Amino acid sequence: MAEHFSYESSEVDWCEDNYKHSEYVVEYFNTMSSFSFFVISPIMLYLLHPYAKERNLAIHMIWTMMIFVGLFSAYFHMTLSFVGQMLDELSILWVLAVGYAFWFPRRHYPSFIKDRSTFSSLVLVVTLISTVSSFAKPTANAYILNCIGLHLAYVVVVEMRCCTDQKVLRLGKLSVALWVLAISCWLSDRFCCSFWQRLNFCYLHGIWHILIVIAVAYASTLIAYLDANYEIPYSLPGLQYWPCDKWAVGLPHIVLKGTTKTQKQC
Repeated sequence: MAEHFSYESSEVDWCEDNYKHSEYVVEYFNTMSSFSFFVISPIMLYLLHPYAKERNLAIHMIWTMMIFVGLFSAYFHMTLSFVGQMLDELSILWVLAVGYAFWFPRRHYPSFIKDRSTFSSLVLVVTLISTVSSFAKPTANAYILNCIGLHLAYVVVVEMRCCTDQKVLRLGKLSVALWVLAISCWLSDRFCCSFWQRLNFCYLHGIWHILIVIAVAYASTLIAYLDANYEIPYSLPGLQYWPCDKWAVGLPHIVLKGTTKTQKQC
């Protein structure tokens, strides 16, 4: 068991040169870039609180768990240990599972599922099975997780077909663009390492960390907005950007123009 905690016990080794900047950190830039999760996650917890308070405070689990994704990612790249790899990948799996449980549109449920509680229980069972089976072929986990991301992107595209709000459409396009750019960095670092080594630029996986956490911030806000329109339409959800809504860039969040009290009056 102890060997699974040892340095470089994982089969995965990213393109960045090992031990280049520290004898205690295997992949320095990949480790440091993981701390972007610690910056974005608390901000998103704060920005999405009005929506979570109205919808379900348990939604805060998603960005709370994203902090652990960053922690386990940093540990994995610092050690390249087998345990670090599994913690990194399984934390992502559980974030996706919680997102499915809370946000998957009820109208897309299988016919034998009638409520969100039953659907959440099904997601829990599938995630537990996936967690156990992931130890059989750890190197395949990352590809499976990206496939799950593709399915989530497909569901969002389907949900937005009837949307005419330009601000929402812009958020959707930005979410997809960031996700595509992030995945491109991940794939290029994985399969074109020799090319980047010749250019002495082996930092694409670290850039992936930064891009993906921003992409998740954009995509989760978009999904939360669509969910709010469907589940709590009385709240009259809208989109704004932090720190300034007039800026071309920023972190998106939901503003609620209506309240539960408004619903009762109607």
